[in-house]
Amino acid sequence: MMKLTADDEKHFVRDAKGIFIPKVAVKHRDEEYSESGFDSLREMQTRHFWYCGRHRFLLYALKRMLGRRRQSSDDALSMIDLGGGCGGWINYLTTHANNTNWELALADSSVCALEYAEDFTGPSVKRFQVDMLQLPWKERWDVVFLLDVLEHIPDHIAALKQAYQILRPGGLLFVTTPALQFFWTYNDDLAHHVRRYSRNDFAALADATGFELCTSRYFMFLLSPLLYLSRLKSPDLRNMNADDIQALLHQTHRVPSSPVNAVLRSVFNLETPAGFWMPFPWSTSILGVFQKKNQAVCP
Repeated sequence: MMKLTADDEKHFVRDAKGIFIPKVAVKHRDEEYSESGFDSLREMQTRHFWYCGRHRFLLYALKRMLGRRRQSSDDALSMIDLGGGCGGWINYLTTHANNTNWELALADSSVCALEYAEDFTGPSVKRFQVDMLQLPWKERWDVVFLLDVLEHIPDHIAALKQAYQILRPGGLLFVTTPALQFFWTYNDDLAHHVRRYSRNDFAALADATGFELCTSRYFMFLLSPLLYLSRLKSPDLRNMNADDIQALLHQTHRVPSSPVNAVLRSVFNLETPAGFWMPFPWSTSILGVFQKKNQAVCP
């Protein structure tokens, strides 16, 4: 386990399970992301074609952006995944990036999620319980990830300003969200989404929060028609009780059968790096890379 910085020690204490708990208590907002979904989330983050494709697309973007910095991409950069749940993205980074110099951390408001992540992320990854609207750090991190988190937060501008605060000058923020209101379905209601985003929305958020928007790219383009059609038949959620809704959520958010999952994963994999060579005009997901203004290194 890497040493805590002075800023970390000022705000956190390590509990018996290795989680850094804030000295000012944090409460998980279950209405934004229910803890009941963590069981299925962990399996999906390792096996589901969508998560595998998103992670592949994101890692390519990360390496591409770091390669354009003045520093070497092998530098000892500090990176934190905010709202990272059970640690699927951090686990992917540790197994696919092969960079032992990076300081990696996972942060979430749910202690339950952070406990799930213990054997998933490894002992070198710090796990912090945080409130994303009240982050304690000041210019602590080089790279911050907000992966399919922003759409759950009503005050998304406040959340981005918090990310800005904890980034070092010139630091990078990677954001993924569902894309385009046109693709809104009952699944967004099930998942407690507040909104979906376009490239113009990301540009407006950058203007409102002081970030430079380096790039924004739609992804899941090749499979987006299939995904949309599969969710067109909308159940009447108003007439469903909590157990019915939970069962529907479990049915919707499950890993497809192995043959189907393998085919869909292969199709999704075609988007990396194709989506960077020839940007897709629309899709059901979007990636934005923001930079805290310094001496801009955006392409």
